[in-house]
Amino acid sequence: MLLSIIIPVYNVAPYIEKCLASLLCQGLAPSDYELIVVNDGSTDESYTIAKTFLEHQASLAPFTFQLLSQPNGGLSAARNTGIRHAKGKYIQFVDSDDYLEPNVLGTLVQKMEQEQLDVLRFNYQNVNEQYHVFEPYKAMKPFVDYRDEVCDGLTFLTERLGYGCYAVQFMIRATLLQAEAHHFKAGIYFEDTEWTPRLLVRAQRVTSVDTMVYNYLMRTGSITQSVDPEKTKKLLNDKLLLIDSMKQQAEQQPDKRWFDGMIAATVISLLGYVGADFYPHRAFYFKALREKMIYPLSMYHSSKGAKRKIRVINLSPAVFCWLLRVKR
Repeated sequence: MLLSIIIPVYNVAPYIEKCLASLLCQGLAPSDYELIVVNDGSTDESYTIAKTFLEHQASLAPFTFQLLSQPNGGLSAARNTGIRHAKGKYIQFVDSDDYLEPNVLGTLVQKMEQEQLDVLRFNYQNVNEQYHVFEPYKAMKPFVDYRDEVCDGLTFLTERLGYGCYAVQFMIRATLLQAEAHHFKAGIYFEDTEWTPRLLVRAQRVTSVDTMVYNYLMRTGSITQSVDPEKTKKLLNDKLLLIDSMKQQAEQQPDKRWFDGMIAATVISLLGYVGADFYPHRAFYFKALREKMIYPLSMYHSSKGAKRKIRVINLSPAVFCWLLRVKR
């Protein structure tokens, strides 16, 4: 079997059928792929909808699928379960509220085979809940390089990835994910950002195609828009953990520029939340960042706006947060 498509499912009843339907028209022979649906403790009708849909479609034109269920453990835990059950030579992650363009995965598998790739990155677009395309993150795109030239994973990470780390944007040789140590870190936000560099630095042959493959649904009520103080506190603490991971990973690499740049981007984001929502607790975060010995922040692959912010933060994180507070 060539491809295992892993679909974690949690309370996505309005979206799951569109997602699954998009995976059944991908230019792949039924014997070439499998769908692995991992129900991560859904409390709505997601699992029933997925089961009914897949069983009906398989009765019309047989294909391989697995329906797995587990107690709620989060996106990372569900993906890891899918990895452990995958039989394909390659792995593709698809989030269950997203969907793919038609007839794209077959072409990507063919390229993986022909060029003996470990990882293939493709393009994506954001869609809103009306499925209209929109672009909220223009600042990250200038540093993304979709050139179709094979290189090693560290070179790809440093020079071509940019700072958008999305697991769903890669087709991956399954052997890179066999060891538990190479799975996703469970229980944290930003699991893709923590995991992506760990994947790429192990890969020997990586490239991109500038083909629009993936439609990423930007839903309202995400954690990054949350006003729940406890969720925001966890988000900030997980950003501190992410900085630690970036530092540790950088120590093992001869070229640390991407990791330093990601640390800078994470600090900007963290201090943005502190200035907006956690200002009374600012001293705790200033101290935590100072103890990590990350200053001065790098400007590698930073936009003009980010460079201005970094200059202020390198001068004084307290001034940066105060200026954010004043602007409000």
